[in-house]
Amino acid sequence: MGQTTPYDSSKGKGARIIGGEANASGPGPEIMAASTLTGDDVVNMAGEDLGEIESIMLDVQRGRIAYAVLASGGFLGIGEKLFAIPWAAFTLDADRKCFVLDISADRLKNAPGFDKDHWPSMADPSWAQGVHAYYDVPIYWNEL
Repeated sequence: MGQTTPYDSSKGKGARIIGGEANASGPGPEIMAASTLTGDDVVNMAGEDLGEIESIMLDVQRGRIAYAVLASGGFLGIGEKLFAIPWAAFTLDADRKCFVLDISADRLKNAPGFDKDHWPSMADPSWAQGVHAYYDVPIYWNEL
């Protein structure tokens, strides 16, 4: 097979990938099972722990990942806050096996969030526009 080189995802519309190498003989890091990403840590640019990936939400009609749901705070799932974060806001750090989100811990605390029993209507365009604006990423369906 061909020689592997560090993967550059700068041309894509999804999460960026840094580190790691393209894998000619199997999945990752450019194509991965969503289940392998659930539970991954999320840190910010300063290395502060922001939480972990709770779920990955698919836009079924457009065939795209819409959001990753970040679980933050709480203890053993009690009192944690959930945040739907546009997929394009993340960078996968393949070497550290975590996601990086360019947001301060304080700004995340004030982000629009929800609890496990009261999920927002993620298909509502006005809700989606607000979330994309908060994380300063383009609305993904406008990029199709």
